[in-house]
Amino acid sequence: MKSFTNKIAAITGAGSGIGAALANRLAADGCHLALSDVNEDGLAATAAAIRDRAPNCRVTTTRLDVADRQGVHAWADATATEFGAVNLIFNNAGVALGSTIEGSDYAADLEWIININLWGVIHGTKAFLPHLRASGDGHVINISSVFGLIGVPSQGAYNATKFAVRGWTEALRQELELDGAPVSATSVHPGGIKTNIAKAARFSDMDGVSSHDEDTSKALFEKMFITTPDKAAATILKGVRRNARRVLIGPDAHAIDWLARIAPTGYQTLVTRGTKRLFS
Repeated sequence: MKSFTNKIAAITGAGSGIGAALANRLAADGCHLALSDVNEDGLAATAAAIRDRAPNCRVTTTRLDVADRQGVHAWADATATEFGAVNLIFNNAGVALGSTIEGSDYAADLEWIININLWGVIHGTKAFLPHLRASGDGHVINISSVFGLIGVPSQGAYNATKFAVRGWTEALRQELELDGAPVSATSVHPGGIKTNIAKAARFSDMDGVSSHDEDTSKALFEKMFITTPDKAAATILKGVRRNARRVLIGPDAHAIDWLARIAPTGYQTLVTRGTKRLFS
């Protein structure tokens, strides 16, 4: 897919951050948009900005919890009916959790993050894939993370979802190629992006990792956010245009990918030391 002009893109988590930046860049490229988010105010703001800057862009908005399978499938079908086709699905919606594995709660922590970060991607992929095939020119873009490349203390649950998104997307890409489908798939691995994900994150039991309170721990994580959402969106769309299998966003993502390759188990010692230093 070399051009987004007159293509139809669906984006989850479009009310802020990378999702909103993707919507703005796609609209500028002449793409029409189906946007969703649980945050209706943020979603409305994204849509209003696009209608102001790109009046020829058709935009629909839907309040959607990606953990709701029936809701995601209904949105996909409604999008295809409204626009006549769907070419791209950006499974971008996600949440963060700071907690040790031992201290995490099943319902409040683990089921919550898995339902959004992993099941949300599964729902979005399954719901839109038939429509992408029917378009004759489709692409699935799933947002993983650098924490889908390495394991990090206090991020076990988040790691589990993002490693799973990576595996799901890489398997999907190969299946589509074996089938000769008119659809491709890309796994995206952002480093620290300047969004509200840390502020909105749930923090549970951090004993043994951090002695700081929740606000201080979040602030320390935010210090590592170095790339803007707009830069992230530009990198993602460049990756889609060149049909990349994996997209790394930010110098930190490239460094972490390099570290995971040259020291696939040894990196853990470095990360452990770095974690101690960060939270000391």
